[in-house]
Order: sequence, then C-alpha cells, then structure tokens
Amino acid sequence: MFINELSLQNYRNYRSLDITFDNKINVIKGENAQGKTNLLESIYLLAFTKSYRASTDRELILWDSPFAKVSTTVEKKNGQTIPLELIIHENGKKAKVNNLEQPKLSDYIGILNIVMFAPEDLALVKGAPQNLRRFIDMELGQIDTLYLYNLGQYQKVLKQRNSLLRNMQQNNLQDDTYLQVLTEQLAHFASFIIEKRFSFIQMLREWASNIHYSISREQELLTISYEATVEVLEDDEREKIENSYLDAFRKVRERELRLGTTALGPHRDDMTFFINDKEVKQFGSQGQQRTTALSLKLACIDLIYDQVKEYPILLLDDVLSELDDYRQSHLLTTIQHKVQTFVTTTTIDGIHHETLQNAAIYTIENGVVLM
Repeated sequence: MFINELSLQNYRNYRSLDITFDNKINVIKGENAQGKTNLLESIYLLAFTKSYRASTDRELILWDSPFAKVSTTVEKKNGQTIPLELIIHENGKKAKVNNLEQPKLSDYIGILNIVMFAPEDLALVKGAPQNLRRFIDMELGQIDTLYLYNLGQYQKVLKQRNSLLRNMQQNNLQDDTYLQVLTEQLAHFASFIIEKRFSFIQMLREWASNIHYSISREQELLTISYEATVEVLEDDEREKIENSYLDAFRKVRERELRLGTTALGPHRDDMTFFINDKEVKQFGSQGQQRTTALSLKLACIDLIYDQVKEYPILLLDDVLSELDDYRQSHLLTTIQHKVQTFVTTTTIDGIHHETLQNAAIYTIENGVVLM
C-alpha cells in the first residue's frame, strides 16, 4: 500500500498543505523545528488516530484554529483506493473512511498500516516495560481489530476495578460481589489479549531472529520471551489462560485490597530479549541493543505483509543519523523497491546509498514545502 497525496489544514505549524509523494522513497529534509516530524506525525495519525508524541489533541491544532484536518487516499495493490480523513477538535475526533464517519475509532484503525522508527525506538529493548507493551499493542492492533476491541474493553474494566479497589481500601468498604464480577470480566478480556500476544510474539520471533542473524553477520541468535505476570504458556488455550488468571487473582486478593490497585494482568507484562542466550537489556552492548531494536522494526514490515498481504508504509523520523554505516546500509537495502518510505533528516550528505540517491526530496522551511 502507499499514499500519493496528503492534505493538512491547521495542523501543527501547517496552515494549509497539499502535497504529492513518490510511491517509493520520500526524503523530507530541513533544519530542526521546521515541521519535518509534524509531516510524518500526520501520516501516523491517519493510521492510528493518535499521535506518537503529543500528550493532548490540542497540541495538534494550529494555535489560533478551532480544529485541524488531515486527509489522504490509501492505494492498495489490487487497485482499490480508500479516502481517509481525520478531523481533530479540542474535545474529540471524527474519522471518515470513504467519506463516511466511523462510529468507533477502532473500526477505522487497520486500513492504513504503518511501521514507525524514531530515535527513541533504539532504546526500546532497554526501556521501560510500558514501551514494549505499547509496541505490541500498536503493531498487533493494526492487523487485528478484535485485539484492539478486547484491549479497549480490558482497559475499561481495569479502570473500574482499580477505582473499586481504591474505594474499598480508603473507605474500608466490602463489595465482594461487584469485585468478583469485575475480576471475571478482567480475566476474560485478559485471556484474549494474552492469547493474541503469544501468537504475535511467535511470529515476531521468527522474523526478527532471521533479520538479526543477517545484520550480525550470522554471529548472533536473537530470541524473544514474553513475561506474563501470571503463569501461562504460549500453547495454552484461552479457557486455560482465563482460569489461570482467576486463580492468580484469588491468590493476590488481600494484597490488592491493601494496595488499592490491580496487581497483575497484561497491563503489567514485559518482554525479554536474548542474544546467544544472554539477556540483551542487562548484558548486551549498545550496538547489540540497537541491532535488536532495528530487527524488531524491520520484522514488523514482513509480519504485517504476511498477515494483510500488503506492505505497510515505513516512517523513519531522523533515525538514519543514529545508526552506524553498516546498520544504515542494511536498513536501506531491506526497504529498497519494497516499501513506501518517508525519511526525515537534516541532511543526506554522507549517506551514499542508491535508495536515497533515487528518492523524491522535499525541503521544509517553517511549515512550507520547497520542491
């Protein structure tokens, strides 16, 4: 899949922009704070309906405007064209597909598939567990709408359960019946999430291991382990996973009442990476950690293609300057002639790879595109 054009209205520092793109490699260059990342962010927003760097939707709207609008048309390999539009107000969003407003944002996600790679992703392996969970949720959610729905339901019940536990703790209340209802609901949604995550990790492990093996010049074997807060196995059926959660919640009941919060579940899970059986986070060099992160991102390209039979669009936000020549070359060679790619950079001087030599180049100055 690819996009040929992008329209922005009152978005960040863009008052109005209509731009067309090459369906292979697009380089967006310019000095810092000119709007390069804003352009990439708008494409990401069209895929996920939310920004990867803004804390509130208000940040996306030009300071003196009541709304922002972002739109494009997704071109599928079978010739199908799908117009997408997102209108952002201070108090909410409206998403349209084929000019029809979608009642739920979860129905919208998955039409435009994106893999995003930014400098902060290089720290994905050694970062906080919530970053890894977010990585799984974003990549898995765009290829499985049922996962996204169940994740949303889980988060809704989790919020209700935490509120009840906090109320019981602070006011010394007893509401065992309601707590049991919420616990059963949470275990039900958790079992679905974990089953899907296990399946995703199995696929990711296969793709990422092969890529890492190649980047490391066939010296390193990467393995990935999903660390659940409940004792479950990758080949457990959903019913068994749900029962495992119910048993685990019974065991931690007193601790949860004492703490006033839910002590276990998918929202507390983690992932561990190993290179030649040594944990990357603790024992890996910076180069190994970066190669692992790069392998994960490149693996998502092939994983998404395997699931939806379309290559996603790749967004590289100022990441080339963070990679050494070898990893940079491997990345560019991997995507060559395969994936529509958007690259932001201050300069392409010093990058002597034919992928960029044949790219469409755009220069951004203060929210204006200079061809």
